[in-house]
Amino acid sequence: MISMGRVIKIYCQNCGTLLFKYWKEKPGHLVKCYRERILKDHTQGDLKCPQCGLPFIRETNVYGQPAYKIIQGKVRVK
Repeated sequence: MISMGRVIKIYCQNCGTLLFKYWKEKPGHLVKCYRERILKDHTQGDLKCPQCGLPFIRETNVYGQPAYKIIQGKVRVK
């Protein structure tokens, strides 16, 4: 089976800074990010925007896999 998906860019809603390039496999809204699918991390690993310093995600586990939960309204996706 061929995996359908696409690369999306995740930006800070507040200042527009690029935060992640992420491989999204399913259609729909971005609710969580599995760490293994983050292709490029433009943050400093502290779960905050490197430009404005606002938190945009929090750590969690989803189905036993490490993931990040998006804080609603803190990011935009292109």
